[in-house]
Amino acid sequence: MELTHLDETGAARMVDVGEKAVTRRTACAQSVITMKPETLCMICEDRAPKGDVFACARIAGIMAAKKTSELIPMCHPIPIESVKIDIEAVSDTQVRIISTLRCSHKTGIEMEALTAASIAALTIYDMCKAVDRGMRIDQTLLLHKDGGRSGEYSRTNE
Repeated sequence: MELTHLDETGAARMVDVGEKAVTRRTACAQSVITMKPETLCMICEDRAPKGDVFACARIAGIMAAKKTSELIPMCHPIPIESVKIDIEAVSDTQVRIISTLRCSHKTGIEMEALTAASIAALTIYDMCKAVDRGMRIDQTLLLHKDGGRSGEYSRTNE
């Protein structure tokens, strides 16, 4: 498989999307943050010293999606049509963040979805680090994407 962000000499380059067709594109990504049960209880009971943790993380995820091309060197700025950040406790120690983004453009929106989920998780960490420095962020991955020349991708249960 050819790496599109490298030219024939191996130098980094931004892919030319000028001739590609505009298509409707969707991407869904996740991050999981693991913490002490007491930390998650504090969040769910709205007792965090810095305020509503999940609301702030949602806003951070949305803002991050819009800034992705400023953070990832070869990422094109794209017109994002929607960003949805779902945050839920999936156990007594884990919170799952799922970002779903849509656009109509010549290139995909996967990096924006991954960035949104990652930054939402980092925001939860930031807002709770005073009470739980041992939190762990992992399982950041693309769950689904559709649109564009490469078509549809869905992560299977691995």
